[in-house]
Amino acid sequence: MDEFASIHHWTGARQSAEWQQRRGVVLGIGDDTAIVDGELAEDGVAAPKQMLLAVDTMVETVHFNVVTMREEDIGYKALAANVSDIAAMGGVPLHALVSVSVPRTWGPERMRRLYDGLYACAERYGVALIGGDTTSAPAHMVISVTVTGTVEASLALRRSGAKPGDAVFVTGAVGMSAAGLHALLAQSEDGAAEAAHPAIVQAHRRPTPSVRAGRLLAAHGSCHALNDVSDGLASEAWEIAEASGVRIVLRETELPRSGSMAAYASEAGIDPLDWMLYGGEDYVLLGTIDQTSVKATQDSFRHEGIPFFIIGEVEAGDAKVDLMRAAGSGHSNMQEKRVALAKRGYNHFER
Repeated sequence: MDEFASIHHWTGARQSAEWQQRRGVVLGIGDDTAIVDGELAEDGVAAPKQMLLAVDTMVETVHFNVVTMREEDIGYKALAANVSDIAAMGGVPLHALVSVSVPRTWGPERMRRLYDGLYACAERYGVALIGGDTTSAPAHMVISVTVTGTVEASLALRRSGAKPGDAVFVTGAVGMSAAGLHALLAQSEDGAAEAAHPAIVQAHRRPTPSVRAGRLLAAHGSCHALNDVSDGLASEAWEIAEASGVRIVLRETELPRSGSMAAYASEAGIDPLDWMLYGGEDYVLLGTIDQTSVKATQDSFRHEGIPFFIIGEVEAGDAKVDLMRAAGSGHSNMQEKRVALAKRGYNHFER
């Protein structure tokens, strides 16, 4: 198939023109440039709006390989990573442009399955796929996705607003994706990890961007800083600390951990704290909130069935991140030791 036949094979008849129009699409796939009208989008965002733009790239052998990911999962995760960036601003994702560089080893059906995953994620989060680019690649598959979104002009959430006295929160368990990756790489035969540890494998292959949580935080107005956990909890906390000029203190005993992740860590003989702090790709939200608003926010999250955990506090001081580690046993003699957290997570340019 030539380029245009391939594009039609991957994208044809996936999203109706009527549905795309409800996302503000005037002209979608098929011309040199897509046309959108944000004012026509049925996105639930009140005017005046601001546009949000995010881009993310996944490279075969760097972000995925045939051992850890199926084609459908690659497509799903490529879009989910961008949707999570929109969620971290409190916004609503609307449109996606998808560029792929395809090696000969990826035939038409493999690419079709990759787009199956893309469209599955798009359907779940209401994203209209409106265009992109297609090229050949010499050896490895590359997929780059750009997502647009909207947010009320006065409600966009940033990393830079954390204040001393704020509570630090996270909207879900961390370390799940890293545990799933470890299980997939350690599996003795194809499918063994998925059968034995489905929850952590699913967390790695099909992460869940926290769009609803972001919208709740934006609406409350008491969230001062927000980030999504893509490169690891410690790394994202450092980003908030540096952007805001504050010290963030996390408490080990308050970090939420999934039972399935902890069970696998015990089986593998690994301390799960490393996955929780430095694993990344969990796509829950990490942020800071006014202490006086914690109870109301917890109640609204509970009403929506969304996790919300207070895991630390913000202090005045030079930008850094500390962890209060538990020492001793039992409530009567429990003590905490403050340790500095390294500024590390996933880094593409680390040698």
